[in-house]
Amino acid sequence: MADVFEEFVAVVAEGMAGPGTAVVNGAGLAGRVHLSRFHFDRVIGAVAGESPFAFRRRVLLERAAYRLLVEQVAVLDVAVEAGYGSHEAFTRAFARAYGMSPREWRREASRVFFLTAPSGVHFQPPAGLRLPARTEVRGMDVLVRMVEHHVWLTGEMIERGARLDAAALDRPIELSVEGIDDDISIRYLLDRLVWQEEMWLASVEDRPFQVPECGRQVVTPISELRERHAIAGSRFVALVNQLNEEGRFDESFVDTTCEPPRVFTYGGMVAHLLTFAAHRRSLLIGAFYTAGITDLGFGDPMQYVAEGK
Repeated sequence: MADVFEEFVAVVAEGMAGPGTAVVNGAGLAGRVHLSRFHFDRVIGAVAGESPFAFRRRVLLERAAYRLLVEQVAVLDVAVEAGYGSHEAFTRAFARAYGMSPREWRREASRVFFLTAPSGVHFQPPAGLRLPARTEVRGMDVLVRMVEHHVWLTGEMIERGARLDAAALDRPIELSVEGIDDDISIRYLLDRLVWQEEMWLASVEDRPFQVPECGRQVVTPISELRERHAIAGSRFVALVNQLNEEGRFDESFVDTTCEPPRVFTYGGMVAHLLTFAAHRRSLLIGAFYTAGITDLGFGDPMQYVAEGK
């Protein structure tokens, strides 16, 4: 039965190749998997926990909700692409599923378009389906340790910054990479490391976050950075540990802090944070050396990860 379900999902996904793709009816789907309509409905219902019709209608509604979120397309066009014959029928079905009309959905701050599904299969932007993992992914412990090291080292760097006067904190760092950061200093980089944690927490929790303007003068006191990092750092570590324990690094979320909103995987988000944080930490290590602070070494995570502390 599982093979039939996988073939069914593949056929549905094929029919969602893009906006305007024709919706295959139930008899057509049954024929594609070489079953009678009766047996097709029974097999898919047993495996998916919902009828083929309900399954297909749900993922088409998820696609419609996503398109309403990220594209300036007429509601009627979305309704037709989702298989509805009228604006009214689509609006009623959408309101039953999401608790609001399509127009209200576009104005709503919450942008989670997945609907409850026993099978765990959902629409995956831009035009596919996401299946749950067959087994939990538990091999990401090193990634978790790298995140823990990043949060720990950021805290240590903030404490080193507390040893410096304002002139040293705000002295320009000449070495930089064009296009990543401009007009950087120790204070600027410490501030950037902290709000990077805060920004991604807001993104995955679908909370508003005002990204600081590029090139702005940073005047954040070290004491404030210490307090913010104590909260954001511990929460980010907790998030990554939870994702690891539940095997969810390949799941996706909609980042509404982007304009237009974008879809990222949790694993990709963590990799992004670590990549750019490592660059900024390296610049900080050099700046601290220039300021006479050398007890952080190279900021290398090797020993930290190996010793598990």
